[in-house]
Formats: sequence, structure tokens, C-alpha cells
Amino acid sequence: MNTVRSGDGTTIAYTRAGQGPPLILVDGALCSRSFGPMPKLAEQLTPQFTVYTYDRRGRGDSGDTAPYEPDREVEDLEALIALAGEDVYVHGTSSGAALALRAAKRIRSIAKLAVYEPPFIVDDTRPPMPDDYLPRLKALVAEGERGDAVKMFMRFVGTPSIFTAVMPLTPVWGKLKAAAPTIPYDLAIMHDHQQGIPLTPADWAAIKLPTLVAVGGKSPDWMTNGTRALADALPDATYRTLPGQNHMVKALAIAPVLTEFFTGNG
Repeated sequence: MNTVRSGDGTTIAYTRAGQGPPLILVDGALCSRSFGPMPKLAEQLTPQFTVYTYDRRGRGDSGDTAPYEPDREVEDLEALIALAGEDVYVHGTSSGAALALRAAKRIRSIAKLAVYEPPFIVDDTRPPMPDDYLPRLKALVAEGERGDAVKMFMRFVGTPSIFTAVMPLTPVWGKLKAAAPTIPYDLAIMHDHQQGIPLTPADWAAIKLPTLVAVGGKSPDWMTNGTRALADALPDATYRTLPGQNHMVKALAIAPVLTEFFTGNG
């Protein structure tokens, strides 16, 4: 394990593997460099890239510093990018994609960006985040009700009720509860774009770098509409649909697409 110090002094843990141009992977909610989709994806990418996976603040071996602000997570990425060098590639998935987009507005040393299904709600194809949702979730976390916070989040993102009921009986439940205090962080990052409000090019004009926006072919309409709207709003975007995939995209499905995009062979 390696660490880097963020702008506010928080220690961020990361792992580096592979060879080639630097590529940083940004996790979505509840995931870390040892739990979730990124470890398997990193394995697929290390033959072509020097891959950095890291624990977002409050998760795994990384520290945390109150009070939380989304810009602190941008600073975490900024510290890691400075370590990796110039002309860094970044890939984010789900809320990690929303974080990567926020970072790309500010960090000029990102050469290319790829995002998979940032969960933006841009129309009426699904209900927006309720006004009281984030305060209620924060209250559960503050009261130590981590399991209830995870279930509340899973219901909001559309996890079938049978999985929500069975999950506490599985080995992963402890890892999910450990990361529960960071769920409000992800919601704070996504909040403004989960209100059912259309995206406008002016909001994304600062992201001038080449950006891949990808969606799964089996994902729901609201997700497809949000990613399509993002691609249309960005100054330099490539839009791809991954046949047979949903929000839990398989490493074997997305790794070739990322390699093609970042190496400039497609």
C-alpha cells in the first residue's frame, strides 16, 4: 500500500500496478480498491497502463477529515494525479464518474476522461432525489444505523427488494456497512444532477478534453437518457453503448473500450 497526502492533510491510500501511461480508476458508492469492480478492471488494464486504484476518503485505508465537501475529493484526485505525472487518464464509474467529471473541470493535467453511467436524472423517466432524502440518510449515519443507511441507499438506486433483504446474510454486508458513512459524500456529489433538470452545454464547457461517455445496453431509460444528455452537452465527447451490460458493467466488457479510447486507436 502507498499513500499520498491531500490538500487538507487527509491521507489517501492507493495501489499502483502495470506499465504504460498512467490511468486512475475512480470508484462509485460503497466501493474501494479492494472491494467492487475496480480490482478486476485494473487486472484487465495493467498490460497497457500503469493503473492507480485508490480508497476514496473515508473508505478502506484512507483517512477522512470533517467537514466533508465534494471539492475535498477533487483535491484527493488532484494529489494522486500530481503523483502519477502529466497527461494522466481518468476513468470513473457511477458516482465516481460524477466525481471525475467535477475534477476534469479543474485539473488540467487530465489528458482524457472516460465515464460509465454517471447516475444523472435529467427528465421524468424516474423520480428525482427527494428534498429530504440526503438529510434523512445523514441522520441514519449519525445515529450509527449503518445497515439502515445502506438499505435506504439501495432502495433509492433500484436494488430489487429480494437482494436488499438477503444482503445482510452475505459476507459483503460488513464491507457495505463499513463504507456507509461515505454514502452522503456520493449523494452530495450527484445531488445537483439528480433533480430531473436537463443538462446544458454551459455547465460542461470547462471540460474540453476528449471524453468517453458509456452506457450499458440493458440499463434503464433514465440512465440512458442521462448519459446521452451528458455526451451531447460536453464539448468533445464520444458516446458508446455496451451491448448486454447494465450498471454493474463487467470488466471484460469495458476494458477493451477503455483501452481503445485511451490509446487513440478508435
